[in-house]
Amino acid sequence: MLRTGLSVLLLCLLLVAGAVVARSGNGSKHLQLKTPEVVTLQADTFSYRLAGSFLKAKRPAGAPLTNITLLKPLSIMKYQVSAQDYALCLADGACKSPFRGRMNLNDQPVTGVSFADAQAYARWLSVLTGHVWRLPTDQEWVFAAGSRFVDDDLGEAASAADPSRRWLSKYALDSTKQKSADSAIGERGRFGANENGLFDQSGNVWEWTSTCFTRSTLDLNGDVVTTDTINCGVRVVEGKHRTYMSDFVQDAKSGGCAVGAPPDFLGIRLVRDDPSAFSFARLRLWINTMVGN
Repeated sequence: MLRTGLSVLLLCLLLVAGAVVARSGNGSKHLQLKTPEVVTLQADTFSYRLAGSFLKAKRPAGAPLTNITLLKPLSIMKYQVSAQDYALCLADGACKSPFRGRMNLNDQPVTGVSFADAQAYARWLSVLTGHVWRLPTDQEWVFAAGSRFVDDDLGEAASAADPSRRWLSKYALDSTKQKSADSAIGERGRFGANENGLFDQSGNVWEWTSTCFTRSTLDLNGDVVTTDTINCGVRVVEGKHRTYMSDFVQDAKSGGCAVGAPPDFLGIRLVRDDPSAFSFARLRLWINTMVGN
């Protein structure tokens, strides 16, 4: 029985490997793809402002601040995915064109990409490099951003009994965000590095995360007691501020912003996971990539 199981596993690996070679097409063009640089951060505990919307005593409330502990090191791209690298995925037929087919210059970050586009690129890159690439969770993004994370919580005004006070505070905050909009796309590295060595976080290219939008209820102490809504059709997006976007949106200014002020541009930064070379996790990833899931 064990020998039969191993034979089946070996056959699956050979079939998948053959499919990957067939799908890769002209391997010479992939010589243009440099292995993405990553920064590896050691596991640690950090302060995290929960994502989502919250109610306390049936009134809107500010997001709780809590401590989160990452249990293993985090390897995350040093730069956002470039237009040049995304173009290789596009040429392979594994990725869709950015918004209106617009491509930035080679060493600029790719923009105009949806959550689904980011997922497709991660699958393609995983097969091509043999590593498992994925979007970061919002917690991981905030951890990696360090001092570049913008905490735009409204403070006491978020939980004020007077709705007008909340509205005025939110209006003032959104007005400030809109005034800081930046329509110029520069080369990667334009916004410099944070203390962790990651470039361009909280610049004018927002980054998709895998975290779904949630609505939760807090008790009087400000702790989450129930999560009433989990909407994975809307994802958390991080940049100069945190916002929430419908997952099919490529152009952030097209009205797809689910909550808050829209981002200037939508881009991609991925996390690298490293399961063992012949793990079931990697086999499952390859199979999902080939069938397009």
